[in-house]
Amino acid sequence: MSTATHPPEETAGLVPDGTSRLLIDGQLVPGSGGTFAVTDPTTEEVVGHAADATAADMDAAIAAARTAFDTTTWSTDHTFRAHCLRQLRDALQGHIEELRDITIAEVGAPRMLTSGPQLEGPIADLGYFADLAESYSWRTDLGQASPMGMPTTRYTQREAIGVVGAITPWNFPHQINFAKIGPALAAGCTVVLKPAPDTPWCAAVVGAIAARETDIPAGVLNVVTSTDHQLGAQLCTDPRVDLVSFTGSTDTGRRVMATAAASLKKVFLELGGKSAFIVLDDADFPSACAMAGIGVSIHAGQGCAITTRLLVPRERYDEAIAAVRDTMAGIVPDDPRRGGTMCGPLISAVQRDRVQSYIDLAVAEGGTVEVGGGRPAGRKKGFFIEPTLISGLDNSSRAAQEEIFGPVLVVIPHDGDDDAIRLANDSAYGLSGMVYGTDPARIQHVVDGVRTGTMGVNGGVWYSADVPFGGYKASGIGREMGVAGFEEYLETKSVATPAG
Repeated sequence: MSTATHPPEETAGLVPDGTSRLLIDGQLVPGSGGTFAVTDPTTEEVVGHAADATAADMDAAIAAARTAFDTTTWSTDHTFRAHCLRQLRDALQGHIEELRDITIAEVGAPRMLTSGPQLEGPIADLGYFADLAESYSWRTDLGQASPMGMPTTRYTQREAIGVVGAITPWNFPHQINFAKIGPALAAGCTVVLKPAPDTPWCAAVVGAIAARETDIPAGVLNVVTSTDHQLGAQLCTDPRVDLVSFTGSTDTGRRVMATAAASLKKVFLELGGKSAFIVLDDADFPSACAMAGIGVSIHAGQGCAITTRLLVPRERYDEAIAAVRDTMAGIVPDDPRRGGTMCGPLISAVQRDRVQSYIDLAVAEGGTVEVGGGRPAGRKKGFFIEPTLISGLDNSSRAAQEEIFGPVLVVIPHDGDDDAIRLANDSAYGLSGMVYGTDPARIQHVVDGVRTGTMGVNGGVWYSADVPFGGYKASGIGREMGVAGFEEYLETKSVATPAG
């Protein structure tokens, strides 16, 4: 176990003390910029503070990660890495209730989601990557050949790429943090994690637990919380960083890619989405429409892979509107601490105002708000928006083309399977999707035709540690999770020796 010493307050517990430090080179240290406030989006109250790092702190974290990669056996000791990842998983599970409280308070995540992708699922997924570190075929025999008449034995070996800069958003912080930390550490990389300033605690507490309760060597994992967005740019420009893994908006992803280009570092980008929920004319119509309304309302629609365009047969357009309207009307935004809450608050006043502006824009474009449309009646506190259904717009409208990141669903008519595919693909994005129908051949035709990184059929769920996740077009570059996600953090070395 780690024997590093920490400030006295760090022994008092994880809330809030374990969330107010940076993890740099194995030590829990204060931020050079002081602290910044953490706000509960449900109450709008300040619930604590997080360490505010400066460029000097980020420089120290990058230096620690570089030294740990270059001077230790971390990258070559596969068994030890698997041991440390399992340790981290077990330690996090031992603090699951504190982590749950932090996640609900900081993210506004509904309690029901913390049993799955908002907390418990991503922690358990660390075990998948620990297993992969041990079972992966690090060397591949290519057999013998005689290039230029010289008998040669060839093989490839996979090696860790080096120092990883991980920049993560606020909507599913544990899932996204661990989807980067898990495979990067399993691959033998060292990591500097820069989480969103809206949700610093979810990352900082992982750093505190890793430092106190695991054998992860100093410098291998560094956690740098800050309000300064330039620290992300610092990761992109620093030549000591070999790969930047970024999840966030497409606009920011473009800047990350452009900034990283100067040092020719590898970039992984998981970006936005405007995914289509396609209902065919032979589907179980009421069930499909209900699921579309439920899906866009979960976690107040704050998910890049959530389906936010509902494509339905033109002849059943009014029927679809009625079915979705009834479903969404029954979903009441509420305190995420309540066990049955599905739709909690948006993360901030800025995000609430942004979502409201899109609803107002949709009306200005000629759309009709069928249900929802604003702040829930009687809620004077909290960054809440009602689940909102918009009709009367075509696929060219801004509300149908731009990522809103709120509980807003636009319903659009289609004229048959091929037209549904055309509309689904008529988007800058290609991250996710769903199709409902009964004819397997027609369903497969839609699955084959829609250019998207993930696709569900009749409610099928693709999310799992072993399933690659990522998008086409402006939805990103590369894949996260699964073997494909693990291999994003590897280089390939080809070796040739004389045949004997």
